[in-house]
Amino acid sequence: NEKGEVSGVTSTSGLSWKLGGRVGDSPIIGAGLYVDGEIGAAGATGRGEACIITCGSHTVVEGLRSGMHPKDACVAAIKRALAVNKIKYLWKDGKPTYNLKFYAVDVQGRVGAASIFAFKYGCAEEGSGPQLLDTAYVVEGEAPK
Repeated sequence: NEKGEVSGVTSTSGLSWKLGGRVGDSPIIGAGLYVDGEIGAAGATGRGEACIITCGSHTVVEGLRSGMHPKDACVAAIKRALAVNKIKYLWKDGKPTYNLKFYAVDVQGRVGAASIFAFKYGCAEEGSGPQLLDTAYVVEGEAPK
């Protein structure tokens, strides 16, 4: 906001046909959402298990804390998630079978997003209004359906 305060919110549509007892990343602070009022905020969408295992949104905000641009902090978190998530059923032919996306804003008002596979995200910045932007991404090819 105009005072430089950041906040965050997230929700989940849930994973269809999920395993009994599964909890996604949205209700886990640091996984699907993390805010540090002095640094910035980050959220996630996509395969919750891949985000939970690395406390993905917290990882993004820690990147912001170290001085990274939001886009670069999101890319670093995606790379970390890929390095850690070697669960066989989530990979095929050397590529993940899921997509994971992070989005972030810092207290300077800079925004950024990254995903495993190419993806679009919406952003409304002061002066430019709503926009549909491309995330940075780290794996070439089509996202799994």
